[in-house]
Amino acid sequence: MKRARKQGDLQATLFSDPAVRANPFPLYAQIRERGPVLKGSFLAATASHAVAGATLRSDAFGVVADPSTLPALPRWLMTRPDRTIGPVTPPSMLAVNPPDHTRYRRLVSKVFTPRAMAAMRGRVGELADDLLDRAERESRGEPVDLVSRYASLLPVTIIAEILGVPTEMRSQFIAWGSTAAPVLDIGLTYREFRRVDRAIRELNEWMSGHFARLRREPGDDLLSQLVRVENELTETELQAIAGLLLAAGFETTVNLIGNGAELLMQNEDQLADLRADANGWGNAVEEILRYESPVQNTARLALHDTEVAGVPVRAGTFLSVLIGGANRDPEVFDDPERFDIHRTNAREHLAFSSGVHYCLGAALARIEGEEALRRLFERYPNLAVAGRPLRRPTRTLRGYVELPVRLG
Repeated sequence: MKRARKQGDLQATLFSDPAVRANPFPLYAQIRERGPVLKGSFLAATASHAVAGATLRSDAFGVVADPSTLPALPRWLMTRPDRTIGPVTPPSMLAVNPPDHTRYRRLVSKVFTPRAMAAMRGRVGELADDLLDRAERESRGEPVDLVSRYASLLPVTIIAEILGVPTEMRSQFIAWGSTAAPVLDIGLTYREFRRVDRAIRELNEWMSGHFARLRREPGDDLLSQLVRVENELTETELQAIAGLLLAAGFETTVNLIGNGAELLMQNEDQLADLRADANGWGNAVEEILRYESPVQNTARLALHDTEVAGVPVRAGTFLSVLIGGANRDPEVFDDPERFDIHRTNAREHLAFSSGVHYCLGAALARIEGEEALRRLFERYPNLAVAGRPLRRPTRTLRGYVELPVRLG
């Protein structure tokens, strides 16, 4: 990658340049200007909204379910007998195609229906108020880290309650999730890989013990329902589903809340509009998702020879779908580099992906984003950044590790 970067390969620059990691949007624009699909040294890429959406919905593309399509080292890591079952390895829903993906999704989707999630709004609001009470008591007038005190605790508590895992474990879940998050990135060092692998193994071991407890004393939660259908799921499949739902249930939403809070603190005129009309919070969250997508990219594999926007794509080609770039495509969004909570088509973003892998928790994430941000700014109208925010070191997930604020 470093050699390719020196030779001007834009994709290698995207995946290996720390400066680009901090602000990838100018490079997305360069990739988009080169055409609808840019072929690089490692894979093809697109920052076009039309091509990204079509690829995510196309039956000609799938996720990386077949290790034989991978280079030698990742193929060995995914097939060795003691391999770790993580979010990017089968049988995770992120890493399998239909019909397996359809079967897994059917088992869990009934819990994440829009109606069921809408019923969670009251609980989300109640929890947001409790966390803000606690943050205020503990701050004693000093700056607080909005990520650790609020943005991470709200979604991890909600997903823990849905799954039936102890909320007292939430700090440990956050630690495991943060350590494992780089697994979604391309170009990990072996040391980074080992650290990620160890965190996922520890989570899986804890989950196995939790399944045993639920078999003895089941509840009304989602995991209790899943352990009761053991004839439909192997232990490995159950482990993969549970781990993914737990991590995905908070790892992206914490970014949505943190990114949204920072954007609104920097755009006081738009925040004033929201104070004047609380009905605007829904669209504001859509614009936050578009402008600072919590997930910046994903990848698809061409399952057979096909064509994308007139560009031939051979079977076995990886196409990097740059969601963060597609969401700033001027062909779809006027003045896309401008943050605008009044944007009429903000909801056309691809932040939750599209097609069969569209995010199961999209409705819940929207509710959590709306309630968390609205209650935060209603309670603290003078909320202000009180130090240097620290971005996550990941490329796929975009958000903050620390966001120091003064409640005011």
